[in-house]
Amino acid sequence: MIEIKERLSLFYRKVIEHDIPAFNQVMKTMKNWQTEILNSFAFGYSNGFLEGINNKTKVMKRNAYGYKRFDRFRAKILLAIKYKKVGLHLG
Repeated sequence: MIEIKERLSLFYRKVIEHDIPAFNQVMKTMKNWQTEILNSFAFGYSNGFLEGINNKTKVMKRNAYGYKRFDRFRAKILLAIKYKKVGLHLG
């Protein structure tokens, strides 16, 4: 963890040293989120799976314009993400 923090500091110094304007905003954002960035290396889990489900749901929502019944749309979402046992019977 300390090594990662040192390398991140080295990156900040190199950006300042080489005066790369395109990286100034990147560096500012990285400094604002530094704690979270370092935590991503320290802990072995992420929310990638949930973000994928959210993205699939949003795409389905855009494609499902005009659905009249929410329960059918919900069932379609759950079936699409492989939750077959939803307790909802269609048809």
